[in-house]
Amino acid sequence: MAQLSSNLLLIAFFLYLLSTILFAVSITGRRFKDKEGNEKNRLGLFGYTAAVLALVLAIGYFITRWIAGGHAPVSNMFEYTAFLGIMMSLGFVIIYPIYRSNVLGLFTMPVVMLIIAYASVFPTEIQPLIPALQSSWLKIHVITTALGQGILAVSFAAGLIYLVRVIDFTKSSKKVRTLEIIFYGLLCFVGHVILNMGFGVAGYEAEFQYMNENEQEATMTYQLPALIGPNEGTLLTEDRFSPLVSAPAIIVADDLNAVIWAFFAGLVLYWLIRLIIRKPIGGALQKVVKGVNPQSADELSYRAIAIGFPVFTLGGLIFAMIWAQIAWTRFWGWDPKEVWALITFLFYAAYLHLRLSRGWQGEKSAWLCVVGFAIIMFNLIFVNLVIAGLHSYA
Repeated sequence: MAQLSSNLLLIAFFLYLLSTILFAVSITGRRFKDKEGNEKNRLGLFGYTAAVLALVLAIGYFITRWIAGGHAPVSNMFEYTAFLGIMMSLGFVIIYPIYRSNVLGLFTMPVVMLIIAYASVFPTEIQPLIPALQSSWLKIHVITTALGQGILAVSFAAGLIYLVRVIDFTKSSKKVRTLEIIFYGLLCFVGHVILNMGFGVAGYEAEFQYMNENEQEATMTYQLPALIGPNEGTLLTEDRFSPLVSAPAIIVADDLNAVIWAFFAGLVLYWLIRLIIRKPIGGALQKVVKGVNPQSADELSYRAIAIGFPVFTLGGLIFAMIWAQIAWTRFWGWDPKEVWALITFLFYAAYLHLRLSRGWQGEKSAWLCVVGFAIIMFNLIFVNLVIAGLHSYA
């Protein structure tokens, strides 16, 4: 059953890829005409159909993995991150029929693939639940949170489309540079996946003995050469790269090391692309979105947040507090993960307030959509992995 689950997710991934290609061709390819001379382009519909099929198979992965493991598959980084990607595709499948925007598919499907590919760099084995997760509120809290974040992520795609559509890339400006930093961030994910696959194929591992945050001896295995070593760490594996500096005990050193490598890899990819296209990445994409109505992209991003915000509030705060009371006998403990869930809630609440009461629409709204997604990803990657806390099991 576990193998079937993995196969379903793999097939779903390639269907997301097919969907991306179909959406891209529907926008940039040749326009076909019927016998009456009317323009007829069904590739967008085919792209949406591929996305729906991919979602069905991805849900099949989720169900079969649940059966194989005996619990909801959202209990570690691989499972949660893959589920987040699936929920983003669900948000797209719900919203696409309303706006019929092929550009939204072209921007959303690659992000879905990127999130699922990023999930694959973590251990994929089904693991038994730790005591804190052995509660029915695991299903309710985590699944609802991922659904809310997935829908909010669609607003990021729409906001990005808006910005690429309206910003003038012929002049150097803060807006252009900021947007390029966002593309660089996305390329860091790609670089991280490539590095992990490369060193994984090469069988690279380096084991350290170190003192953890509870001042107890423990071991830690690096999958990438160690630039940052663990607290009071001793390298146990011979012929491996020695770390340049050591991290304090509160930092999960191997994950911080992976994040730093991702920044390097993203930088290399970014400059390679710039070398090839000879212009900002946003400027190259502007031709793709030239037919997009900015007001439609703006409205789409707002509606995604209007739907995703209450769902996230339920899962990320209310259900989370109930679960915390059951697992740790308190509703709130200022754990880093809890703090960033609160920051995410306050940010999107501020977004809705500024939009509805202060008229923040258009470009201001689009920038907030992008920043909101950056907060979600920071919470998922840096807070979840690098800072030691009650959620470090994930």
